[in-house]
Amino acid sequence: MPRRYEVDPSKGRFDVEWPLFGELSRALALKVAREYEPEIVVGIATAGVIPAAVVAAILDCEFRSILVSRRDEDHVRETPSVLGAAPHEVRGRRVLIVDETCDTGDTMRLAIAAIVNAGASEVRTAVSFKTGPFEPDFHALATESTIVLPWDREILVEGDLQPNPKYQGA
Repeated sequence: MPRRYEVDPSKGRFDVEWPLFGELSRALALKVAREYEPEIVVGIATAGVIPAAVVAAILDCEFRSILVSRRDEDHVRETPSVLGAAPHEVRGRRVLIVDETCDTGDTMRLAIAAIVNAGASEVRTAVSFKTGPFEPDFHALATESTIVLPWDREILVEGDLQPNPKYQGA
């Protein structure tokens, strides 16, 4: 199975534009609101904080983040790690953890453990895109395609926006 930053060209590429991202975030918030009343939304940094902040705003909830990453200073790790403490505000509260995508669930499981260990009274999970076997409590869209988000499509290289090289194979 490819690492998060490797692309499997056989699964295709799904370029998400800002209007679609907004509609999917709205749909995700509505799905959550029908079944769960979080008191705080925690976004998984870095890419998960964007949909999490939108969902938190729609649900009129407090927002915090937690850093779970596969990146080191110099390279990409095979397995993710929690790179900071869970927000102390989760203690005794109903928490919704949000990420942009979820495939194997490795990142989400680490975030759940950190939030539970920080004393949350209840934890549920939500993702914009379910891309693999892990079953979050809520998702906006399920697809096996490589997701290219509007904020991740290009990066700055020597002052110029360039296509993000991690999606070259898609």
